[in-house]
Amino acid sequence: QVQLQESGGGSVQSGGSLRLSCTSSGHTAIGYCMAWFRQAPGKEREGVAAMGIGGGSSDYVDSVKGRFTISQDNAQNTLYLQMDSLKPEDTAMYYCAAQPPSLFCLGRNTPKMEPARFKYWGQGTQVTVSS
Repeated sequence: QVQLQESGGGSVQSGGSLRLSCTSSGHTAIGYCMAWFRQAPGKEREGVAAMGIGGGSSDYVDSVKGRFTISQDNAQNTLYLQMDSLKPEDTAMYYCAAQPPSLFCLGRNTPKMEPARFKYWGQGTQVTVSS
């Protein structure tokens, strides 16, 4: 069993930055595919960034490319999402997710950012960007 805990959310003005962290405990998420999702009120949960096993590859939703960076510190069992040039439309609850090796997590390949493809989830951290 993997437990995920996000932190680092908060309120910032447009153009600001935040760094989200996701720490795994229990059975470590090292060796899993990892991703960040977000969900705004009244909207479906969408994938923001994803990473293959060991950080071999990564991908981003178009709306955050060039502004967000996903990274992983295996020694600390921690996944990060660096968010720069934040916009009001980035306001959402952000979730960390992990998927063990499977049909949905094939080695270092970037997994598809679909919620149903991820088994473990954190509780979320709120990000609010004001204009």
